[in-house]
Amino acid sequence: MKHIKNILAAIGLVVVIGSLIFAVQSGPEHKVENDGAADTEKNISDGYKISAIEIPEDLNFAGEQVPFEDPEIMERVDREFLVNTYWQSNALLLMKRANKYFPIIEPILAKNGIPDDFKYLAVAESGLQNVVSHAGATGFWQIMKATGKEYGLEVNSNVDERYHIEKSTQVACDYLKKWKKRFGSWTLTAAAYNAGPGGIRKYMNIQKADDYYDLLLGEETGRYVFRILAIKEIISNPDKYGFAVEKDDFYNAVPTFSVEVDAAVGSWADFAHEYEINYKVLKRHNPWLREPHLNNASGKKYVIEIPNKGYYRNTSPGQ
Repeated sequence: MKHIKNILAAIGLVVVIGSLIFAVQSGPEHKVENDGAADTEKNISDGYKISAIEIPEDLNFAGEQVPFEDPEIMERVDREFLVNTYWQSNALLLMKRANKYFPIIEPILAKNGIPDDFKYLAVAESGLQNVVSHAGATGFWQIMKATGKEYGLEVNSNVDERYHIEKSTQVACDYLKKWKKRFGSWTLTAAAYNAGPGGIRKYMNIQKADDYYDLLLGEETGRYVFRILAIKEIISNPDKYGFAVEKDDFYNAVPTFSVEVDAAVGSWADFAHEYEINYKVLKRHNPWLREPHLNNASGKKYVIEIPNKGYYRNTSPGQ
């Protein structure tokens, strides 16, 4: 019985101590701490607002105006503006990459008479990365293997020029010019780039319509041009959409010089070390080289881009 009394006394002591602690925490000092948290929450609320986005009245793709009089079209435009503006990390990355790669893409589009807006198609396709889709579409312009070969690209296990930004951009231009002649509209041509010309023709025939904005398309293609429009507007006017980006924040291309190779290369790692870089840096500037060696039994001439000295640390063996 004495043992039970001791246990009860101990429990009582714990209860008393707990009550004292609660009383202290409930006093003026604890109240001040809560007030501070409330003030902080209020400041955050005052400084950061999630708001609707004003859509530009002159919104167009390649000079072809968006039909603002259609409320359903405006809802679809609004969706893409909201999604792409408030996915801030992705939008910021696209801006940074655009500064690096648009100077390469823009003159090729201009030389081929392709509207400048199509550089945003590449952004929508790949995020300006050498990605591979589940269907096998590859590179910045997401070119399928058969299409690449049809338009003159070398595509094999050794070399895949779909990863070559200049050559793949030229193929995209040739493709777009061909289908612009067929569809007569840059907007439909962009849709055909996504869904395939056969798919767009099928929709047009069934629905007896010849305007992108009049067609009921699949989810991805139905959003495609609207997404490009949103990306174009946000990248072109970052301040307007709340992005505080300074010039030094953007990515920049590393200057390179060209080296011609017209024979087999046993080891690209050894080749890289000759120019005081490593294999990783060589592949970064020549992602179309797909294996650690080059077969080149035909003696074909390849142009390898080597970064100028001073942009990477010397990674030659023994350094």
